[in-house]
Amino acid sequence: MRLFENLFGKKSKAKEERKAGAAEERGKFMPKPDIPIDEKFIINFTENGGKFLYCSDRREVENNFYNILRENNWKDEVCCFDEKLENSFGGFNLEFTTNPDADFCLLPCEFLIADSGSLLMTSNQIGERKLADLPYNFVVFAYTSQLIDTPDDGLRIINYRKQNLPTNISSIKNFKEDANQEGHFMSYGSVSKNLYLLLLEDL
Repeated sequence: MRLFENLFGKKSKAKEERKAGAAEERGKFMPKPDIPIDEKFIINFTENGGKFLYCSDRREVENNFYNILRENNWKDEVCCFDEKLENSFGGFNLEFTTNPDADFCLLPCEFLIADSGSLLMTSNQIGERKLADLPYNFVVFAYTSQLIDTPDDGLRIINYRKQNLPTNISSIKNFKEDANQEGHFMSYGSVSKNLYLLLLEDL
């Protein structure tokens, strides 16, 4: 993966080209150059307003999570539906609840979609709850192995599993309060969330 390089100041070639600038201008109908899936996700996710925190190990996950709590002064309830996450983040003196009025929601996700910089959620993460009914603030914990290129790739993987197929498939794409609300076929109208992504390298 090239995530580590991207986060430490090396501009991606894709970004440089898009900024009006490559010495040789590409023809109007020429195909766009391929961008590695990790770079594509980072560019699109941050342009959507997401806050991205790359973690090379569990220690960095905990340090970054602690900094998120301090930055936002979150110290009371956290909405969480995942027992594994409750165990992983149990050392921060937080009260885990299913209360939608909690300070923030701590969740895993199904996939990270590179071409739109969005996160795919299913009933595996949120049950049959609507994203709009969950707290505005999200902290999502995911792995680099969950990166896929398009929503169709995610649906193919889900269908390939065949057993225990999830329902309530939705995506989050807007991470700004004033984001343009554009409809999305998988979420019946997108939902805006203030979202931090803790992404742990596992490849």
